[in-house]
Amino acid sequence: MPRFRHEIRLPFPPADVFAWHGRTGALERLAAPWLTVRVGARRGTIRDGDELELDVERGPVRFTWLLRHRDFRDGESFTDEQVRGPFQRWVHRHRFVPDGSGTRVVDEIEWEPPTAGAVEALATPKVERELGRVFEFRERRLAHDLAQHARWAARPRLAVAITGASGLIGTALTHVLTTGGHRVVPMVRSREAAARMPGSVYWNVEGDEIDAHALRGLDALVHLAGEPLVQLPRWTAEKRRRIKESRARGTELIARSLAALEDGPRTLVSASAVGYYGDRGDETLTEDASFGRGFLAEVVRAWEGATQCAREAGLRVVLLRTGPVLSPAGGMLEKVLIPFGMGFGGRIGSGKQYISWIDHDDAVGVIYHALMDERMQGPTNVCAPNPVTNATFADVLGRVLGRPTLVPVPVLVVKASLGKMGEETLLYSQRARPARLLAAGYSFRFEALEDSLRHQLGRAS
Repeated sequence: MPRFRHEIRLPFPPADVFAWHGRTGALERLAAPWLTVRVGARRGTIRDGDELELDVERGPVRFTWLLRHRDFRDGESFTDEQVRGPFQRWVHRHRFVPDGSGTRVVDEIEWEPPTAGAVEALATPKVERELGRVFEFRERRLAHDLAQHARWAARPRLAVAITGASGLIGTALTHVLTTGGHRVVPMVRSREAAARMPGSVYWNVEGDEIDAHALRGLDALVHLAGEPLVQLPRWTAEKRRRIKESRARGTELIARSLAALEDGPRTLVSASAVGYYGDRGDETLTEDASFGRGFLAEVVRAWEGATQCAREAGLRVVLLRTGPVLSPAGGMLEKVLIPFGMGFGGRIGSGKQYISWIDHDDAVGVIYHALMDERMQGPTNVCAPNPVTNATFADVLGRVLGRPTLVPVPVLVVKASLGKMGEETLLYSQRARPARLLAAGYSFRFEALEDSLRHQLGRAS
């Protein structure tokens, strides 16, 4: 019977490491982003008899993987056993062993492939290779998340409302907060959804409605919701209106509601974008740089301006001027993986335009830092300290994927096919520097582009 074993040492007490694994969101944090695995129904936590359903996609194949927990020993171990799924047998034992002042986390897996004989001989090495990639990723993320929580362990746990909680960043932020012992209150846009989700808060931008009463007693609100920027083939007048109004009106509704509450959240962390700076070539842009020209610059200026009433009411407001967030689960990286993976990637236009990228883990880490560090306020560039040109980005991604990057995309093609949307999202250059984050002592997990891509794609060197 094939066996897999992975062991790491963490500089944290076994009680803390074990408690993290038992909280809501732990499995989601450990899920590899290059795999399509979603947590479905959950019954209980990790105690004996508790169950968990995973919805898995492998190419055209979709299946449900039902796991049941057993052998629970508080602070020491627990086991997942397959009840129904892709293997004939799957048993995953988790052990947490004291090691000086730290913990050895030992994962041991036994499995039987779905078929025997020659197919098993082919399947076993493939499963082992994939498990190696997954557990190397889990090791990096677990160590990072635990260190982040340990840094702020002395601070009280927070109750945080989140708009856009089901998005790429909002979902991950929710899981980071819950595994840290915080309480998350999702904000939803229909009364039906609010009724189905006890503990959620209803709000509706178009109707200028928000259940402000439900925000009382909360510590902070993270506002991430907004109309998606990219819609193929190009921006229409209606799309532009929705982009601007969803951000400006939605943010104004949030800010106005918080300003009127005496016992509501006193911290507002609101999404923004490096598009604030417009097309600036190779100019280094700190948060003190002026706003630029273009549709997106106008949108971001109105977006940030909509928080004014919250600032005037004395709330601490942090504006997250975020660059492209790197994750294969969504955003820019997801869109370019297919052509680059097929060997059809390359620079866009001259390739000299700067990309102020940030790793997905760091994007979420910055928001967590902004919630916990009461010194942070105002515009904050959410990007890695080392932005790269588009040509460099293409070369590095090609190297990580092991594919050539010899197919450039001419400027005329971008403008002809995507219009102003393509020009502003693909050809504009922002070389932003996270001056305020660095001054606030935020420690970036990934400062180099290649390190980020290898982490997110499971191709660590």
